[in-house]
Amino acid sequence: MTNINQRAELQAKIWKIANEVRGSVDGWDFKHFVLGTLFYRFISENFTNYIEGGDDSVDFANLLDDVVTPEIKDDAIKTKGYFIYPSQLFVNVAKTANTNSNLNTDLAAIFASIENSANGYPSEGDIKGLFADFDTTSTRLGNTVENKNSRLTAVLKGVGELNFGNFEDNQIDLFGDAYEFLISNYAANAGKSGGEFFTPQHVSKLIAQLAMHKQTTVNKIYDPAAGSGSLLLQAKKHFDNHIIEEGFFGQEINHTTYNLARMNMFLHNINYDKFNIVLGDTLRDPQLRDDKPFDAIVSNPPYSINWIGNDDPTLINDDRFAPAGVLAPKSKADFAFVLHALSYLSSKGRAAIVCFPGIFYRGGAEQKIRKYLVDNNFVETIISLAPNLFYGTSIAVNILVLSKHKIDNKTQFIDASGKDFFKKVTNNNVLTDKHIEKIMKVFDIREDVEYVAKSIDNDKIAENNYNLSISSYIIARDKSEAIDLAKLNAEISKTVEKINMLRTDIDAIVKEIEA
Repeated sequence: MTNINQRAELQAKIWKIANEVRGSVDGWDFKHFVLGTLFYRFISENFTNYIEGGDDSVDFANLLDDVVTPEIKDDAIKTKGYFIYPSQLFVNVAKTANTNSNLNTDLAAIFASIENSANGYPSEGDIKGLFADFDTTSTRLGNTVENKNSRLTAVLKGVGELNFGNFEDNQIDLFGDAYEFLISNYAANAGKSGGEFFTPQHVSKLIAQLAMHKQTTVNKIYDPAAGSGSLLLQAKKHFDNHIIEEGFFGQEINHTTYNLARMNMFLHNINYDKFNIVLGDTLRDPQLRDDKPFDAIVSNPPYSINWIGNDDPTLINDDRFAPAGVLAPKSKADFAFVLHALSYLSSKGRAAIVCFPGIFYRGGAEQKIRKYLVDNNFVETIISLAPNLFYGTSIAVNILVLSKHKIDNKTQFIDASGKDFFKKVTNNNVLTDKHIEKIMKVFDIREDVEYVAKSIDNDKIAENNYNLSISSYIIARDKSEAIDLAKLNAEISKTVEKINMLRTDIDAIVKEIEA
């Protein structure tokens, strides 16, 4: 099945499920039930494949729970990170959902059992709370048990009908596509919260390629504002033929998206020992200090949110912010995320960060931080993208590429906001593979391209008050039509002649009236 067909089938099935529960579950809440069920199906099938080990004589789903020995369970948890009994598998629960009057409580017990199976094992922290947002007893599903079970059955049936074979063989990002589709088909504000916007897959792909450009191996990859993990997973796709040696790391402040990110790792067959996604405030409570430095950092941090800033006098001595000598403004935390990422970056790596354009030209503390970045030659490239690439906002963002291994004292500016760098699809613009390839080529060759790219000496930037706005260095293409001056003058002469004739006629009429 092609990626186009897979995506069309996925969207049709999800919309069908949505219609089944319409009127009861708010669209944005509904995503928890669809994605949670999708995840439940995946880990059930993935676990079954592991237990059967390719042996056609073993049919795990039809075994009795009591044939599972403690040794089998122990070994499975050590390898996969969790355990699912045959009776708890998605296929078996979905099969009897229509007639199970205890479906909602049975599901709750199954999810608790899967999570608790990891207790006392190294995977405990990666499994705990994965189903927290999939509340099968929630009144959002209905006020009665019958209503809850009816809608849960519809969701189980719909997800069970998704015909994609092995998840690993899919041509699309199944989980990411489901997430994106749900966002795009509900309220415009669904994908944003406090300046945070979901990163579409096409933008994620560009960011991942920028961060991993020409790196044959990386020790590990990190996202300090991980969201649902889409940026990390695009890096995995881009790097399939290479090695991310120690895995995928991220921190996320929102509990719901933190759970989605961990689910997303499992859905992409990244084992629990190859990722470490943690919950917490990256700026005030960074939890992955012991894992730095990272050879690749990707991030789309929330835009211009409030943070504690200089209200906490200890932060100016924090090794992430101290080198700049100033903290990001309390009302605009953007550069706090940038400095955090820079601090966690290895000497051979790159960071690619989505940024709000205003941070590149505003004065005050932000100007001082830009001075620190430019004077220390950390800014490799700034890229402006087209507007309307993100759901829920028309903002035209920039991508800041940081590096600690530059060989020149120049900063590259790329204007990729023109019509040659995006395609309009329905209400949003998208970057196709050709557009991404075009941007990456300009980034790689580092040659000046009229209206598109220019490399500026850092001392020139210093003379310009450390302004890093792309429009300050790249002349916009003249979008006005060429004017034929001779033709224009002839038209003006005719117009003047007509006006003079009209005036003569008006004067004659006035004289007649006065007479």
